[in-house]
Formats: sequence, C-alpha cells, structure tokens
Amino acid sequence: MSGQRIACADVLIFLKSVTQNSSWALRVGNEMQRRIVSQISPSIKFAFRFTQTLLFSTYNQTLTPDSDDPLYSDVPKPRRDKSERKPYPTPMKVLIRRAKEERESRKAEPVKLLETPPDNGLLVPELVHVAHQVYRARHSLLSALWQLVPVIPVQRCRFCSEVHIGHVGHEIRTCTGPKSGLRSATHVWRKGKVSDVVFFPKCFHLHDRVGKPRVVHDERHSVPIVPAIIELCVQAGVDLEKLPTKRRTKPVYSVEGRIVDFESVIENDETKSDICLNSENLGQQLDFSSRAKIDEMENSDFGKKTDQLNQSNNGEGENLEELSLRAMDSWFEMISGAKKIMEKYSVWTCGYCPEVQVGPKGHKVRMCKASKHQSRNGLHAWQEATMDDLVGPNYVWHVRDLNGPALDNNLKRYYGKAPAVVELCVHSGTPVPDQYRSMMRLDVVPPEYDEFDLVA
Repeated sequence: MSGQRIACADVLIFLKSVTQNSSWALRVGNEMQRRIVSQISPSIKFAFRFTQTLLFSTYNQTLTPDSDDPLYSDVPKPRRDKSERKPYPTPMKVLIRRAKEERESRKAEPVKLLETPPDNGLLVPELVHVAHQVYRARHSLLSALWQLVPVIPVQRCRFCSEVHIGHVGHEIRTCTGPKSGLRSATHVWRKGKVSDVVFFPKCFHLHDRVGKPRVVHDERHSVPIVPAIIELCVQAGVDLEKLPTKRRTKPVYSVEGRIVDFESVIENDETKSDICLNSENLGQQLDFSSRAKIDEMENSDFGKKTDQLNQSNNGEGENLEELSLRAMDSWFEMISGAKKIMEKYSVWTCGYCPEVQVGPKGHKVRMCKASKHQSRNGLHAWQEATMDDLVGPNYVWHVRDLNGPALDNNLKRYYGKAPAVVELCVHSGTPVPDQYRSMMRLDVVPPEYDEFDLVA
C-alpha cells in the first residue's frame, strides 16, 4: 500500500511538471495516468482524479486567459452567423411575466386612465432639456468630425462595413462581403467618410406616437424618414418645423388595450383646425421624406457651416486637439443623454437586421431581407433596442501608431478595439477615456513579427 502511495505521488509530481511544458507532454501524462491508476485502489483513485482535475483546470486557464479574464471580456465581437438572432437585452422570462401581468390588469380594469408619461401621450418633464442636449450634442459631434476626418485618415472596406483608422488598412481577415472567400476574407480599403465613423440608422417619423403608433406597408413612401436619434429627441420634447408632431395637454385612456383620446372630442373645433394645419404641413414636408434627400440636406448644411467656420476663423480657429476634445465631449453627452431617454421612451430594433423604430411599437413595413424573412412575410422581428442599435459606434481595431506597419492577422488576439469616434479623437490628441482602456488593451504589449512563434 505504501508503495502505491509513493508511486501515485511521483506521478502527480511528474504530471505537474509536464503540464507546465507543452500539450504533447500533457498527452503523455494522460496515457501514464490511465496505466497507473488502473492498478491502484479506489480510494487512491478518487484522490488522484481530484488532484489531476485541479492541475488540468489550472493548465487550461493559463492557456486561454481571454475566455475567463473579465479584463478582456468587453472587447466586442461580431456575430458568428448572420442567421443568428441578436441577444435580448431583457431575458425572455421577464418579458413573458410582464405580458401576463399586463393582460391580467387589462382584464381587471378594461377602461383606465393612463397616468404615467409618455404612455399617456404627455411628455416627461425632466427629459425635455435632456432631449435638447442630445440634439445639440449630435450637431456638435458631426461638425467636429467634418473637420477631423480630412486630417486623420479613415479607411473603409469596399465590400463590408469594416472601418479602420490609419494610413494603411489592417490585414486582419474579417471581411464578410461578396466573394470574400476568393480573397481569403481580406479587406479592400478605400477612403472613408464621416458616415463611416459614426452611423445613425433611420426610422419613420410618427406624427402621433400614441394615437397612431405604427406605420403600415402602404404608407412607407408617404411618411418622413429621419435619423432615429433625432426622432427620439422629437418624441421627448424637441420641436422641429420640418418634423411636426402632436403635443397633448391631457392624458389618454386605455379601453381594452386600445388608446382612446377624449381630448379631440371635448375640443372638437380646435382640433379640427389643428388637424387641417398639420395635414397641410405634412403635405408640404412629404416632398423631402426620402433617405437620399435628407442625407443631402444634412451633408450640405454641415459642409456649409464648416466652410463658414474655416473662413471666419482663419488663423484663430480650433486646433486639432481642441476639435477632438469637443468631439469626445459631444460623443459622451449624446450617448449618456440618449440612454436616459431610452429608459422612458421605447426604441425597437429588428432581431436580424439593423432596422430601428422609435415609438411604442415597431412598424409593419415589409422590408426585412435578413435571415428567415420569408417565414415573417418580410416583417421585422422586433425586440428591445440597445444603445449600439440607436447609434452605430463602428468598433475599430486600436492602432498605437498611425504611421506604423499594418496590423497582422496572426497577432489579432493582442489587439484591442474602440468606437471609431474614440479612436479618431485619441489619435487627434485627446487622452484615452478610462472606460475604454480595458477595451483598447493598452496594457498588452503585442509581440514583434519575429517573436510570434515564441508566444503563440
């Protein structure tokens, strides 16, 4: 019995040493373990297996630190398969429980006055100034980016949505565009624009977000289409002449789940005149409701304003560092304010495509072309949206030196990521924000090309 214990201890010491050397030695240790354990008693077998499990689990953790280390779990990764649905921000069990509670309360009280805004058609008072801040921050961010992009090089892939900040595009093989298999998933780079740095998805404008919360398929050409973050600001209290919206002074009622507005019945004459005026305004504004025309208007406006700034300031204009600081502050102000508004105002996104709709419900326009759209007859699979769905951050690989060599595909696990706006501002002279230090992996020193075989 003592000889068996000595043999077991020797094997444990041997296994501990080989697990620190190589995977080949690990396989040799497994074979020796199976031969020796078959000849010892069950009690020693249990102790041996327990110790071996601890050793091998420690070995596996040292081999794959990225999978278990919380410091590097925040690096965003693209979806593996396009047919895979986006993860739900709220668990499905919670959504089912909420739906059951709403159905029971509807049965218990079929007719009730909605008290909480914005479900009752009224504005949330404390979010009105936040909406104005978000609207101004977006305008300030775009005006700063229009002056930064011509100075800091921005690369965009011709076949996919990949963006890179630097003079030379990276060599990481992540392209998923047409015929990417023939190119071994390598990107084909071209010069990028402001719309490649930050992406604002568009949605349908709702004239009455409570009375008519959905846009049907036949109305797809007659309803204005605007950036979703602007629509969120409009619904939260920003008044724009080009986007008229109905503002109520009294809350609405819910009759068996349907919204009934008694304000229009009480103030019949006034609402008739308002409806006529609103319909005339809508008819005048529907001419510029297409996506292309709105983009042209925004681009021309920002282009004219940047030219006026450059002409008026001449030598007294903002330098590169001041522009980047203003862009970074506007970015964080816009993101933080939009998150506060989204806690009260619903924003929906398709689970398979980047379509977004701001309002109580998603629209019914049959325009989805993503996976499984045939089974839905082209309708979107709506679910709760996140901040990345409302404002596309376009995560890019972090580059330490803009003039350095291209990022190598074999060393991609040593590189970090950051939103394109943050990466652009950092290379313009802005200090790295604390919340993005871990994501950018600033504490990781990537090996040289001749050292790859030693560390891989």
